[in-house]
Amino acid sequence: MKETGFRIAGADGRLVVAVPSKGRLAQPSLELLEAAGLAFELGERALHVPCTNAPVELLLVRPHDIPEYVQDGVVNAGVTGANLIAETGSEVETLLELGFGRCTLEAAVPEESALRCIADLDGLRVATAYPVSTKSALEQVGVKAELVLLSGSVEAAPRLGLSDAVIDLVSTGSTASANGLRRIGTLLESQAVLIGEKRELGAKGEMLERLEMMLRGVVAARRRRYLMLNAPAERVAELEALLPSMGPPSVVELAEKGQLALHAAVDVDEIWDLLPRLKAAGASSILVMHLERVVP
Repeated sequence: MKETGFRIAGADGRLVVAVPSKGRLAQPSLELLEAAGLAFELGERALHVPCTNAPVELLLVRPHDIPEYVQDGVVNAGVTGANLIAETGSEVETLLELGFGRCTLEAAVPEESALRCIADLDGLRVATAYPVSTKSALEQVGVKAELVLLSGSVEAAPRLGLSDAVIDLVSTGSTASANGLRRIGTLLESQAVLIGEKRELGAKGEMLERLEMMLRGVVAARRRRYLMLNAPAERVAELEALLPSMGPPSVVELAEKGQLALHAAVDVDEIWDLLPRLKAAGASSILVMHLERVVP
């Protein structure tokens, strides 16, 4: 087990959840936990943060360490990037994809390079800051490359003559383009995930299931919008057929005779195309609202 300097998780009966202390996952992770109903106050340089309304304690640590802390039982659960699980090779259970911190591990080459796909990297030098996941992903597609390990400025490696290509995490692709690189393939897709130990937790297992349910409700709500509209009674069947909701929409009688209201939770990605179609089918007074939580 890794030596951490922290007490063993749950010594006081609380569920201990590791959360990134810095980086692009840190603030969204805390915001998600707060949206799920956990109340806590972050002190300056705080490591242990007890929740005031639940038997849960947050442990703020480096994101890269979280998979191993969960694997070793230092904490009961954690929020980290899926790519970091692959990079550390930790044996943990992914409980829930959280929908933020999306990125991909991608191969890129100089614009003028003749290389066109990942298979072309066979036998060449590849610079990366993620040797474990890079090696594993390349082996899965039958590519053997010489890995050049760099801790920073990976994009500059081809220009410096250190490698023929780079493999790095990409969120928007702007960094690669700014450094004269052309992307040639994706090796791994990643986002923030909730992970747990692969062992029986007893009473804490129930607490972890509750935390997962609370987080799942918030994640599901972020993917949907609550839609309300009015419509003539004779157009309701047509409108119901248009609504891609979690289930049949609720239909409510209005004070105005012959008018009904339809309520439904719809996927956020459907809104752009859906609203004009509803309008054309006779809907009026359409309201689209954010949801706080969805628990099926």
